[in-house]
Amino acid sequence: MRSIWNGAISFGLVSIPIKLVNATESRSVSFRQIHTEDGGRIRYRKVCELDGEEVAPAEIGKAYEEADGAMIPITDEDLAALPLPTARTIEIVAFVPAGEIDPLQMDAAYYLSANGVPAAKPYTLLREALKRSDRVAVAKYALRGRERLGMLRVVDDVIAMHGLLWPDEIRAPEGVAPETPVSVREAELDLADALMATLGEVDIGSLHDDYRTAVEEMIAAKAEGGEGVPAAEPGEGTGGQVIDLMAALESSVRAAREARGEGAVVTELKPRGTPKETGGRKSTSRAPAKKAEARKGTAKKAEARKSTAKATSEAAGKARAGTPVKTASKAASKATPSKAASKATSKTASKSTAKKTAKKAAPHKRTA
Repeated sequence: MRSIWNGAISFGLVSIPIKLVNATESRSVSFRQIHTEDGGRIRYRKVCELDGEEVAPAEIGKAYEEADGAMIPITDEDLAALPLPTARTIEIVAFVPAGEIDPLQMDAAYYLSANGVPAAKPYTLLREALKRSDRVAVAKYALRGRERLGMLRVVDDVIAMHGLLWPDEIRAPEGVAPETPVSVREAELDLADALMATLGEVDIGSLHDDYRTAVEEMIAAKAEGGEGVPAAEPGEGTGGQVIDLMAALESSVRAAREARGEGAVVTELKPRGTPKETGGRKSTSRAPAKKAEARKGTAKKAEARKSTAKATSEAAGKARAGTPVKTASKAASKATPSKAASKATSKTASKSTAKKTAKKAAPHKRTA
């Protein structure tokens, strides 16, 4: 890999000659601007706004624009005369735990390569010291005409450096958080935890840019004389308002489990809290069926009680009129839906009714 900067790491009184190499590269597909009528390239020319003439690169310099629009010329000699101790040195100023570096400060990444055989020993010493301390080095360095902040850490057997933004370059997140106060229920947090657990971990190396792949396929198809790739069918929109957060979470967990090939259903989740706290939802689909069966059984029992009472009253009436009680019990047994229950009930009712009828009928017989 081609180095973009040569210098040294200043580690106390130890100086380590190094080369700076880009650790990342852009893989995005770039396009050119063309004239749509004839396909000609559109190019930009640097023109002086005072005389309208095109200016050669050798005639172009730097200037600082003041608030009123006035230009203050700045030459390379002016910049070179500035006191910049880190012009060719990565000066380590501190060693701190990696957790103290805010990821918002992360910028470009570089690899630091030992420049020459004599640099191998001090380079290895710094690398192993960083490994054992489980810390990162904070350093200052100069690149492309300005002083920058960096963080040195170990990647495999190489010292890597991340360019850092200065603390005053990080904007405060004012006006970004939701202004309306929102409360989150325990059941919603449980489902969110379940979704996170279902998605699980991922091998970052397996991720790739699907859009770039589609662009490359489209370009290849057009290069072969085709019309590109067919337009994708519009899927279900996901950018709308979430009406039911619980339903959205449950659907997300279900979809994630199906994508992972798991047969478990969301209904197995048992969020903490009472049914009232979880929005009154039941965890299984069997509950409605059980309720329906219970209601049917209650209705049958109530109907049996009504039929038995009706048959009993009819039997009592017939007994007063002189009708044998046996006939009344038969009528009660026919009117009752459950045969076993109606027989037992009719027998009991017939006995008690017969006793009462006999007591009432005895005086009448003597009088007759």
